Amino acid sequence: MKSDTFSVSKVYLKNKARIEAVTMIMVLCLMIYSIAEWKLRTKLEEQNETVPDQKGKPTKRPTMRWIFFNFQGITELITQKEEKIESEILNMEEIHWKILSLMGEKCEKIYL
Repeated sequence: MKSDTFSVSKVYLKNKARIEAVTMIMVLCLMIYSIAEWKLRTKLEEQNETVPDQKGKPTKRPTMRWIFFNFQGITELITQKEEKIESEILNMEEIHWKILSLMGEKCEKIYL
């Protein structure tokens, strides 16, 4: 919890119930994090695919931290013309679409 990875070191809680609540939320987040990593690695293995690692070399065992880092520059642009609101996803590259397709249809729909 002292690591800057999760930015929790700056949270100070004195109430025991709040400490337990933050701990429970962190456990749930880490569980979802590990499930996503497992799912991506399983799909990469099943489809005999790879994604680039930090050094640009192909890997079948990426960490979700690295995958999330790759998605950092992606933004949503919302424009309004008269009564019509349009949404567009910017900075998506082929590797992002590949990862989303491996993660499943629900993840892909978020970006479509």
